[in-house]
Formats: sequence, structure tokens, C-alpha cells
Amino acid sequence: MGINHVSLVSPKTIKVKKMKILSQTISYTKSLAAVKLLASAFIAISVVGCTGGNPYVTSADRNEIITVGDSIFDLSGELQVFLEQKAGQTFRNYTQNGAKIAGISQQYTDAKADDANIQTIVMDAGGNDILIPAILFDPQKCKTRWYRPNLSSKCKAFIDDVYVDGVNLLNSMDADGVSDVIFLGYYHTTGNQANLVQAVDYGDTKLSQACANSTANCTFVDPRSAIVAADVKSDGIHPTTSGSQKLADLIWPELQPLL
Repeated sequence: MGINHVSLVSPKTIKVKKMKILSQTISYTKSLAAVKLLASAFIAISVVGCTGGNPYVTSADRNEIITVGDSIFDLSGELQVFLEQKAGQTFRNYTQNGAKIAGISQQYTDAKADDANIQTIVMDAGGNDILIPAILFDPQKCKTRWYRPNLSSKCKAFIDDVYVDGVNLLNSMDADGVSDVIFLGYYHTTGNQANLVQAVDYGDTKLSQACANSTANCTFVDPRSAIVAADVKSDGIHPTTSGSQKLADLIWPELQPLL
């Protein structure tokens, strides 16, 4: 009858192996988290249109009329085209994809540097301040959920801060001698972004108040009743051609008398 030889492993060796496994697990977890973070950032960038878009148009038929804003204007460029077709004239265009209010303020600064004689501004602002963090991690809890069906107080407070930034921007435009501002609000997000509808509603309320409470001669254009799901791209955010046409149709009655 043979003798079975049992190989004994020291407790120290077992401990070292366990530490290696633990280290590998932590490393894998960190790598997975990094991949998820990068994926989330890529999705957010793709959805809000932070890349691509159109360059500034610094010289136009009517240099005293400018547009500033985000990808609602700039991603396809169709909204600007439709407005110019209605007018039969071109305007300077400083809109940029992914722009927050700070970026839109910079657009305005750049426009002044090119030609400070600005009488009319067509714009939007504030959407990306709310949208980009909400898509990434939603730190302000601006998305509604089954367990949080109403907009959080934290999100409302955050949008209240956006309101202040909006008022400051409009006041600076007025102080520079801008005669008229047409401020386009935001329509309801759709599809996978429909859980931001309450944030859009509260945001439009505050942007409308910013327009009314600033010193600027500001007209707020609310697109929510006009834009339906078919007017929004599959990303749930940006306007289709029909959406851009409708937005231009809403802006035009305010812009036409100023031409």
C-alpha cells in the first residue's frame, strides 16, 4: 500500500497568494470603472454634440445681428439657415456645440472683439449646464426616477444658480448697448432623455424669468408646445430638420420687426 505525500504550503505563502488575488481584483475593478467612466463621457459628448459643429461666421450681411448658443443651433446649422432664408440676409454666427453659459459668454466676447456694434442677439443658453452633468452622473439629481418621480430640490437649487448666470449675461449685453435679445428656450427631451422633462420645465421657467428680470430688452420664446417627438433626433435632444424649421418659425415673428 503506497504512501500519499501531502505537500504542505506555509501560511505565509497562502497569505501572499491571497494578497496577489486581492490586488488583481482591485486593479480589475479600477480598470472596469475607468472604462465605464470613459464610456459615459463618450456617450455624453456624443449626445450633447461637444465635437464637430460649425466654425464662427464673423462677417455677414448684417454684422450687427449675431447668434450665440449651443448645439440646438450649431450641431446641424439648420436653424441659422432657416432664419437667414426667411430674412434674405446673413447674420454673424458664434454658436458652438456643447457650450454652457460660460462658453456662450465667451462667444459674445469673441463677437464683440470682431465687431462691437451688436444691436440684436438671437440665442439660447443654460441647457448644457444642466444636461451634461445629468447625462454623466446626475450629481444634482435632475433626472426623475420611479423612486423619485418629482424634480429634486437639489436640481432646482442648481437651476436657480443657472438663472443667476443667465441674468448676469443678459445684463452685460444690455450694458454694452445691445438693443434686443431673443432668447430661445428648450423643448422637452424625448426617448431615453425623457426623464429630464421636469428639469426642462423648471429650467424654462427660470430662463423666462431671467429674460424678464434682466435689464436687457429680452423676449423669451418657449418652444415646448410646438416641438413634438418627431421633431427631435433619436438622441432625444437635438432638433431634426422639421424641429429646426419650427424653431425658426417661432423666432421669426420676434426677429422680423428688428431687421
